[in-house]
Amino acid sequence: MFSKEWLSMLLQFLILIPGALSCYLPVKNRMRFSERKMIALCCLAAVLFSFIAASAVTAWGIAPNTIGIPILVISFFLYRRTVRLDLPRALAIYVGVCAIETFPVQFGTIADIYFFKSKSEDLTIPGAVVLLGCSCLMLAAFVRPARERFSKAVDEFDIPRLWYSTTIISAIFLVFNILASPASYDVVRNSRLRFIFPMFEVCALALLITVYVLFYDIVTGITEREKLEKRSQLLEMQSHQFRELQEYMRQTARLRHDFRHSVHLLSTLAENGDLDSIRAHLSEYGQRLAESVPVQYCSNAALNALFGYYREMADSEKIRIDWRIELPEPLTFSELDMAALFGNIMENAISACSTLPEGERYFNLTAEIRHGNNLYIVSTNSFDGNVRKGKDGYYSTKHSGHGTGLISIAAAAEKYGGSAQIRNNNNEFFVDVVMKI
Repeated sequence: MFSKEWLSMLLQFLILIPGALSCYLPVKNRMRFSERKMIALCCLAAVLFSFIAASAVTAWGIAPNTIGIPILVISFFLYRRTVRLDLPRALAIYVGVCAIETFPVQFGTIADIYFFKSKSEDLTIPGAVVLLGCSCLMLAAFVRPARERFSKAVDEFDIPRLWYSTTIISAIFLVFNILASPASYDVVRNSRLRFIFPMFEVCALALLITVYVLFYDIVTGITEREKLEKRSQLLEMQSHQFRELQEYMRQTARLRHDFRHSVHLLSTLAENGDLDSIRAHLSEYGQRLAESVPVQYCSNAALNALFGYYREMADSEKIRIDWRIELPEPLTFSELDMAALFGNIMENAISACSTLPEGERYFNLTAEIRHGNNLYIVSTNSFDGNVRKGKDGYYSTKHSGHGTGLISIAAAAEKYGGSAQIRNNNNEFFVDVVMKI
C-alpha cells in the first residue's frame, strides 16, 4: 500500500492543506471558531482526505480527478459551515483558491517533464514535492495581503453580482488550467510546447493575480466612495441640525423680546386675581419654548444629527417612537461605523412601519451601557409580517439577494467583538446588538 505511487499521490493530495488555509485567510473576522481551532481542523481534515484519496487511487486505479472533485465539493459545504459568509462571497473565495492551486500542479508537471525526465504522465515523488512546495510558497506569499487587504473587502463589500463575476473568472482559469495539462510528456519535450507550456503557465498565473488585484482596487474604490457618501450625508444632517439651532436661537430671542409684554399682561391679570388666565398664559408660553427646543440624543454632533434626521422622518410617517440613547463619552467607536449601524436600524424600521396603517406604526429604540464595557442596542418596530428568509439569513423585500442593511449591522457588531441577533414574529421585527466598548 505504501508504494512510491501511493506516496506521490499522498503528496499531491496534501495540497488540500495550504488550499484550505488559503480559504480562511480573507475571512479572519468571520470564522465561527477560533483561528487556532480552524487551523487544527483544516490540517486534520486535509490529512484525512489525503490518506483516503491516495489509498483509493492506488488501490482501485481511480483517476485523481474522479475522487478529487467530490472532495472539493464536500470541502466547500464544510467551509460554508465554518464561516459566516453569504453564498456569493464564499463561492468567490473558494473557487478563487481552487484556481490558484491548479498552478502548483502544473509547476509539478513542468518539473517532472524538464528536470526529473518522467516517462509516464503520473507525477513522480520529486514532482509531487515541487507541487506541494510551490503551493506552500504561494500560501506564504499571500498571507499578508489576504489577511490585511482582501479580508477588508470581504467584510465591507456586498454586491453579489461582482462577487459572482469574480467566481466566473476564477472558474474559467480553473477549467482551462485543468484542460491544459499535457496528455503526453514526450510531446511537450519534443515540440515547441517545451518553451510555450511553462511561459503560458507563468503568464496565466500573473494574469489571474492581476485580475484579483484589479478586483481589490474596484472594491476599494466603491467602498471609499460609499464612505464619502455616508460622511457627506452626515455633514448634510449636521448642517440641517445647525439650521435648526439657528432657528431655535431666533425663536428664543423673539420670545425673550416679547416676554416684557407677557410680564405686563401677567401683572394685570394678577392685579385682577385672574389665576386661570395666568395659568393658561404660562402654559402656552411653556409649550412654545418646548416646541422650539431641538432634541438632544447624545453629545456627538454627527450622531445627534443622524437621530434628529430619522426622528423627523418618523414624525412625517406618523410613527410613534420611544428612543432612549446612551452612548459612551467620548465615543469609543468609529463615527462612521456607528452612523452606519444606527442608520440602517432606523431606516429599516421606519420603512417597515410605513407599510402599516398609521395607528399601528411604532418604533422603540434603546442604547445603553451595561456592565461598564458593553453597549446594548435593542430595536423593536411594527411591520406587516412580510419577510423573505432563508437558511443563511434574511433576504431583501426590495430586490433579489440579501438585505444589505442587516448584513451591515451584523458586520459592525462583529467588528467590535460583539454580535447581532435579528428575528421577527408575526407583527414585530427585533434587532438586538451587543458591542464591546
